[in-house]
Amino acid sequence: MRKIRSRKAVSPVIATVILVAVAITVAVAVAYWMGGISGQYTKFEKVEIKSAVCTVDANFNWIIAITLKNSGTATATLDAVYVNNDACSNGTAPGAAVDTISTDLSYSNAYQLTSGEEQSFSVWIGVNYLTLSSGTTVNIKIHSAGGMEYPKLVELI
Repeated sequence: MRKIRSRKAVSPVIATVILVAVAITVAVAVAYWMGGISGQYTKFEKVEIKSAVCTVDANFNWIIAITLKNSGTATATLDAVYVNNDACSNGTAPGAAVDTISTDLSYSNAYQLTSGEEQSFSVWIGVNYLTLSSGTTVNIKIHSAGGMEYPKLVELI
């Protein structure tokens, strides 16, 4: 009996410290692993309108130069541009008739903005479109195939 009692074991305090250290290490490893898995399934699009600058051409039509950036993790597919909730005609013509709105953003072929990409396009507003005048604020809205809308208020000069 005396031989068994004379043996020394790990103290309960040291055993507790070792168990806590192992538990924390496993918890941190699982957290990193779950973060990596969830990142694969939570991609999102987030298009920012970095700038919208209005100028006037020789025919007194307004030209709004818009710069976009996709700061999300997924590719954004842009499918429409609206001015005061009216759809812009899609084309590459450098200008608009005096009573129409148009854009050079080619969304008829599913215009895509990849993650981190920055792109510019223009919106032309004819001088006689909806009796707009200098100093009026118009609402430019870019719509994506994912159902998101990105608005920007721009004052006509």
